[in-house]
Amino acid sequence: MKFQFDSLAYSYPSKRNVVYGKKGMVATSNPLAAQVGLEILKKGGNAIDAAIATAATLTVVEPTSNGIGGDAFALVWVGDKLHGLNSSGPSPKALTLEALKELGHTEMPKYGLIPVTVPGAPAAWAELSKKFGRLPFEEVIEPAIRYAEEGYVIQPRVGEDWAASYRVYSQEREKGEEFQPWFDTFAPKGDCPKIGDYITLKDHGKTLREIAKTKSESFYRGDLAESIDSFSKKYGGFITKEDLAAYYPGWVEPISTDYKGYEVYEIPPNGHGITALMALNILKGMELGPRDSFNSTHLQIEALKLAFTDVQKYVADPKVMKIKIEELLSQEYADERRKLITDKALMPEAGNPAKGGTVYLCTADDEGNMVSYIQSNYMGFGSGLVVPGTGIALHNRGANFNLDEESDNCVGSCKRPYHTIIPGFLTKGGKPVGPFGIMGGFMQPQAHLQVMINTIDYNMNPQEALDRPRWQWVGGKTVEVEQSFDNRLALELMRAGHDIVVKANSVTFGRGQIIWRNDDGVLCGATEPRTDGQVAVW
Repeated sequence: MKFQFDSLAYSYPSKRNVVYGKKGMVATSNPLAAQVGLEILKKGGNAIDAAIATAATLTVVEPTSNGIGGDAFALVWVGDKLHGLNSSGPSPKALTLEALKELGHTEMPKYGLIPVTVPGAPAAWAELSKKFGRLPFEEVIEPAIRYAEEGYVIQPRVGEDWAASYRVYSQEREKGEEFQPWFDTFAPKGDCPKIGDYITLKDHGKTLREIAKTKSESFYRGDLAESIDSFSKKYGGFITKEDLAAYYPGWVEPISTDYKGYEVYEIPPNGHGITALMALNILKGMELGPRDSFNSTHLQIEALKLAFTDVQKYVADPKVMKIKIEELLSQEYADERRKLITDKALMPEAGNPAKGGTVYLCTADDEGNMVSYIQSNYMGFGSGLVVPGTGIALHNRGANFNLDEESDNCVGSCKRPYHTIIPGFLTKGGKPVGPFGIMGGFMQPQAHLQVMINTIDYNMNPQEALDRPRWQWVGGKTVEVEQSFDNRLALELMRAGHDIVVKANSVTFGRGQIIWRNDDGVLCGATEPRTDGQVAVW
């Protein structure tokens, strides 16, 4: 395999160009965290150590998107094999449809204790370190502790998101005193911190020390678990120390599809990365034509709509899914779905395949190890709740459950919800090209699709592949596009029946990073212009 980096200098809308290196690379959404990962590499750590350190630091310097109380997934290339880690937690044992109906709920709440599922991020760090890490776990977590205890300066994107979350939680605070610890932690002076402010998170640092010392055991079977349990009991939550004690992350077999000579990998459900693979399967049998043409864009949108409609109906915790993953990924099913596509926008319906707030990071070292890692608290800081005295912002991933008894994703006891965070990985001929990922809720598989098409069909370098203006299908025939999206193309799509909506906020369209490696071991990295990101290289 000879993977070539093209020499395209185009970059929109930033002036960034791709970054090259050899000994190691870390790409993520915050420059402070990227530098931490590089620091660990220079200390003799491998790509896995760097990923853990970067992830832990992101909970401190970008709490607007992730935290200690969130979930995580990883794809790890080690020893000529791609390994998958699902570190998303299940619902509490006591969280049932009946229990919510008794409380008068007709849909899943977004905030508060009800949507809090078991957090998996601390377990992911410990498991990755145990299986593949080189440096001591405490040493890897130390830089994150330092930033929490000594302080850091708030970056522009983080500051904007902080202000948005402050407005949301200010409304939620009126519903109960359990929201007050969030303000004590993240607005300690009575107002929202601003871009450029210097802030410390002492409780967060103390908790990270406890996690480092116990290799995350305290979070699930120790003092931190007791603190979470006490907080939940005080305010009538469902999550208990028994739920935490029962949790362990799971190693899973990555799923993939072949696309024009490359293999695109995703984590299997309960995540929705399978959406991108299903859409690529549909597009395999079609001629896209020139980039930015009506044909190319229209076909991508239609394939994505068909795939996503299926995924939103069928994907849930694998133990309850009625449709098999193999059936959703079968080429025969893709061939049938492709027949539905014409030159007009369709109103998608699920087929029948059966035959009977998030951060992303990627790392690479000079030994060939590579990591694609993503973690999230969901909807910004998550549930709006912080466990007093710990700095632990609890996520609200359970908000993705529904209350439809006929749905595989109906809320239930000890069940993983449909999950939006997905790391990606690209290989060619069984050899690694590298990790990629784009955070952003239900935009994620859509961005994966667009970035893969840009890379494979249109031979764009990583920076150009990330920079290109994006679209997002949001339901029915409605497609949102960035302000920078080609106006001529938007008009052509409208004439074909697409309802085009121009969105001013570019963050809606995802924030991602890529690291590719060629046969000579040269690393090529890029990060989004839509975030504060940095590619730290050695």
